Amino acid sequence: MSQQLVQKLWNYCNILRDDGLSYGDYVEQLTFLLFLKMADEQSKPPFNKASPIPKGFGWDMLLKLDGDDLEIHYRHTLEELGKRPGMLGIIFRKAQNKIQDPAKLRRLIVDLIDKEEWSSLSADVKGDAYEGLLQKNAEDVKGGAGQYFTPRPLIAAMVDGVAPQPGQTICDPACGTGGFLLAAHDYVAKHYPLDRAQKKHLKAGTLFGIELVDSVTRLCAMNMLLHGIGSESDLPLGDNGLPVVTRDALAGKHGEYDLVLANPPFGKKSSVTIVNEAGETSKESLIINRDDFWATTSNKQLNFLQHIFTILKQHGRAAVVLPDNVLFEGGAGETIRRELLKQADVHTLLRLPTGIFYAQGVKANVLFFDRKPAQEKPWTQKLWIYDLRTNLHFTLKENTLKRSDLDDFVACYNPKNRHERKESDRFKGFAYAELIKRDKVNLDIFWLKDDSLEESANLPAPGVIAQEITDDLEAALEQFATIAEDLKGSKT
Repeated sequence: MSQQLVQKLWNYCNILRDDGLSYGDYVEQLTFLLFLKMADEQSKPPFNKASPIPKGFGWDMLLKLDGDDLEIHYRHTLEELGKRPGMLGIIFRKAQNKIQDPAKLRRLIVDLIDKEEWSSLSADVKGDAYEGLLQKNAEDVKGGAGQYFTPRPLIAAMVDGVAPQPGQTICDPACGTGGFLLAAHDYVAKHYPLDRAQKKHLKAGTLFGIELVDSVTRLCAMNMLLHGIGSESDLPLGDNGLPVVTRDALAGKHGEYDLVLANPPFGKKSSVTIVNEAGETSKESLIINRDDFWATTSNKQLNFLQHIFTILKQHGRAAVVLPDNVLFEGGAGETIRRELLKQADVHTLLRLPTGIFYAQGVKANVLFFDRKPAQEKPWTQKLWIYDLRTNLHFTLKENTLKRSDLDDFVACYNPKNRHERKESDRFKGFAYAELIKRDKVNLDIFWLKDDSLEESANLPAPGVIAQEITDDLEAALEQFATIAEDLKGSKT
């Protein structure tokens, strides 16, 4: 059912693309119209709820109008709703109509969205359909939306590892389209018999997302709304209990949580563009200065790692996707790794294969750690590393990462009792004393032999080799670009 819905909505996107509409623009316009249609449905029997939409700006008005009148009224509707508080403000903030042809806008409203009874569809169908659209948007390499979309099989395995429980507060400070929050919600709903109060708390008061980009915040809010998350009402009116907000997470603490799940943005440096009097532009590194950080740096991932530690409650747990450079970078990187190993129980590292992220050239890992109270003795006793990279090759199209590819990792992680673990070919434990002696406390550790280096018969398919070379070159180019920026900035 959800697949048919995605296909139906997506086929129409191809018509609009001829008018220069991007995939992202299309998903955004669908978000606005779906919200208005669902608000309209909720105000009628059997729901009979008060509509959050002000009179004169509802779905009924869009159905009545045609031509230029429709286009003008739709524009005014987006503008008006963007000024409102609560969920309305989140969905419609800075909203613009990108569909220039009123006939195509009317067809989208009347033939596609109005034909479905969205409120009667189950949350699974609605949510899966919207997730399907977000995934298609992420696959559009030119649009760059892939940076906001973490592969769902990886999210599922991370959530299975940390095993969230009812009553725990869960945050993603770089939430993108909300994949981690939805997976955590589904895990709790499926694994525990919840009473009425617990169900209510799970829908409003458990999940918190922070996102820097307005347009992505609205996709996340809509994704959660279609999955039935947000407030007691399907269409929340007030500011309380909003599941996602737009702000710079790194600007300061925004609460303390039992569990943090995140895939922070991959860009290596935080920077701001400066325009001088002559109109010339230059980039200036944004160095985050925070009293609660161990080191000052402009490296975004190192800052997110420090930030995540600060927003964990005592004994709070984190699972964070981080690129390789966080494991070996010197200077601030070494300081942060030393402090993290001392002040947290850094117990698991999952080395991820290449070819699983929509952002190209990414070599990443998942770091699992628990925050602990202050003490003299370091909290980390043993870091267990699972190598899912050596001799494994994935691509985004032909050989995609599946949840079953992570079954062995989750079994080795042993969520029921991670203190009872057994070593295997791909899973090894490294004692704290061993880690701290390594040059710059480098955690970039491998032990398996790369078969393709041993024997040419074991080489992967040419397409995979070509993609891996491309990924390596793109990662190297990013490093060179960073060095060039730093050199430019250090000119006197």
